[in-house]
Amino acid sequence: MNLEKRLRQYIIPNIFATIGMSCYILIDTFFISIAGTNGITALNLAIPVYSLIFAIGNMIGMGYATIYSLNKETKEDVSKMMFSHAIIWELLLSIIFVLLGIFCSSMILKIMGGDEVILQTGTTYLQIVLMCAPFFMLNNAIVPFVRNDYAPKLAMIATLASSFYNIVFDYIFIFPMQMGMSGAALATGTAPIMSILICLIHFISKNNTIKFHFVLPTFKYLIHACQLGISYFINQIASGITTTAFNYILLGLDGNIAVAAYGVIANYALVGNALFNGISQGQQPLLSDLYGQSHIEGTKKVLKYALKISLGIAICLIVIVVLFSSQLVSLFNSKGSSMLAVYANKGMIIYFMGYIFASINIIKASYFSAINHPKTAFIISMSRGIVSIVFFAFILSKFLGMTGVWLAFPVAELFTLIITMKE
Repeated sequence: MNLEKRLRQYIIPNIFATIGMSCYILIDTFFISIAGTNGITALNLAIPVYSLIFAIGNMIGMGYATIYSLNKETKEDVSKMMFSHAIIWELLLSIIFVLLGIFCSSMILKIMGGDEVILQTGTTYLQIVLMCAPFFMLNNAIVPFVRNDYAPKLAMIATLASSFYNIVFDYIFIFPMQMGMSGAALATGTAPIMSILICLIHFISKNNTIKFHFVLPTFKYLIHACQLGISYFINQIASGITTTAFNYILLGLDGNIAVAAYGVIANYALVGNALFNGISQGQQPLLSDLYGQSHIEGTKKVLKYALKISLGIAICLIVIVVLFSSQLVSLFNSKGSSMLAVYANKGMIIYFMGYIFASINIIKASYFSAINHPKTAFIISMSRGIVSIVFFAFILSKFLGMTGVWLAFPVAELFTLIITMKE
């Protein structure tokens, strides 16, 4: 089978899977928007915490899955231990989020910039999401291993089923049961259970090569996994860090309405990010397999194919946003706020232009992680995800106001592409 066909077999299911994951927050936003802009604002202030849970879970899951693939041809004894290590570390770290949910939910929202109105609206939502962290993090370990064990379609089905569960129960909890934002949080927080249950099918399959055995987890493999998973961590946490910085700036520029406008953009950006994360995560099993077999030329071909697909998707996204931004914004503007519409329409067009450059940066960072070059992956991811975008958001907003905030993403991605061109 040629490499291009093998790559498609991994990335197409994974794109659907990551879009499904991004729908968790998108669907919440749609239903919550019916209650008005305060709900969207509260949700947007909670997104960074949600992103942190996913970022840590994804870093550990993808990192250990990469070690598994890199070693299964040469060091089978090491490869077999990785799934158990990943599961145990995910569970241990998720306890921290559960404790934060029990004791610190309102304090976290206050730190994120919420006023008394927002605290009343969003504290319970954040508390439920934090207490469901074990489900999110276990899912982020199990799905990558199922995908790396040559079952990408099952991983896709599991994630899409989880998203469908979230859609159905979002509606049931929010409207017939009248649970409001608490219902939205409960639907989102329990949805990963569906994915986990479906993935368990692989573990009773005759094709399964991964098994859980209780082991004493070591920091040696945890550090290695985090190094290889750092680009996935930063890709995920970048949205949280960006949201935090943008919220802080926008609250100073025009208060809650500006944050609500960015909330609309950020939620569509989740889908955009999901497309490129789907390609980046989808290429990982194939890249790691090839690199583990010292097939360097093959890894370069896979990167070339992945970049072509990624750029094509970026162009399609931009065209859709330019043509239909007002319709897209109106879906989350049920109260018909004219200011929210003006801010979000303009902001979304400017913001999405950045995906031309982001599509390249995300794929390259993932490529270097998959072939055991974590330092280069870290430089690319750190620049685009944290350093550059925060820097440009504060600088450009000083001179251009809200337009400067929207411009920060494309400028940061272009800057990252230029400084890492030779990598």
